[in-house]
Amino acid sequence: MENKNIFYALSAIIFLVFFYILFFSAPGDFPLRAVVEVEPGMSLRSISSILKKQHIVRSRVIFESFVIIFGAEMRVVSANYLFENKLPVWEIARQIARGEHRTAPIAVTIPEGFDIGQIGDTFASKLLNFNKAKFLLEAKDKEGYLFPDTYFFLTNTDEKSVLKIMNDNFEKKITPFLSEIISSGKNEKDIIVMASIIERESKGDADREIISGILWKRIKIDMSLQVDVAPETYKIKGLPKSPIGNPGILAISAAIYPQNSPYLYYLHDKDGAVYYAKTFTEHNKNILKYLK
Repeated sequence: MENKNIFYALSAIIFLVFFYILFFSAPGDFPLRAVVEVEPGMSLRSISSILKKQHIVRSRVIFESFVIIFGAEMRVVSANYLFENKLPVWEIARQIARGEHRTAPIAVTIPEGFDIGQIGDTFASKLLNFNKAKFLLEAKDKEGYLFPDTYFFLTNTDEKSVLKIMNDNFEKKITPFLSEIISSGKNEKDIIVMASIIERESKGDADREIISGILWKRIKIDMSLQVDVAPETYKIKGLPKSPIGNPGILAISAAIYPQNSPYLYYLHDKDGAVYYAKTFTEHNKNILKYLK
C-alpha cells in the first residue's frame, strides 16, 4: 500500500511538472525580443510551425488548441508580433488570437533632397519586409515626387505601401501650389526639377530664393546652369531631364517664387556662407578669396 502511495505521489509530481512545462514554462532557448511575422491568409498550422522553429513554443498542438479555445482559428490578425520576454504557450496564443502584436509604429525620417537610392537605404534598415531592389524599380519614375517627411510605419510595411504613401503625401503638399505654378508660366515638372537642384545647392533659408532667381536667369539668357550637384548641367543648357532628388516644400516654394537680384554667380565657403557675384570676374575673385 505504501509503495502504491509513493507511486501515485511520484506520478502526480511528474504530471504536474510535465503540465507546468507544457503550459506555463517557456522554452529555455526562447529568443528575447522575438518578432514573428504573420502574413495575410497564413494558416494556423503555418503560424505554429514558425513559432516552433523559432523556439517560441514547445508544442504546436497545444498552441493551436489554445488559439482555437480563444476563438481565433479562422481570423488571426496579420502583423509582426513582438515577444519581448519569455512567455508561456497560452499567453503566446492569447496575444496572437487577439491581434496584440505590441509593435509600435516606427518613425522614419527622410531628409529633404534624398534621392530614391538614399530613401531605399533608409527604409531597408528600418522595415523587415522592405525590398530595396523592388522599391528602386517601382520608384525610378517617381524621383522628385516622393515627399521628404517623417513617416510612421509598422515593421511589416512593404516597399509598395511606402512608395504610395510618400507619393500621396507629395500630391497633398503640391496641390496648394498648382495654381501658382500655372501663373508662373512653368509646368510642374520644371518646378520640381529646379526645386531638387535648389535643395542641394542652397544652404538654408538665407539663399534659396536668390539661388532660384540666379538659376532661372541663367536659363532665360541661354546660359548653362553649371551646378555641381548635377554635372550634366555643365554640358547642356536648360534643366536636367528629371529631378536629382526629392525636394521639400521650401525648395519647391523657392522654385515657384524666385528672388530677383543683380547676381549671376554664387558660391559657398567651407562654413556654408554664401557669396554672390554679378560677373565671372567677380566670381573668380570670390573663389580665390573664399575657397583657396
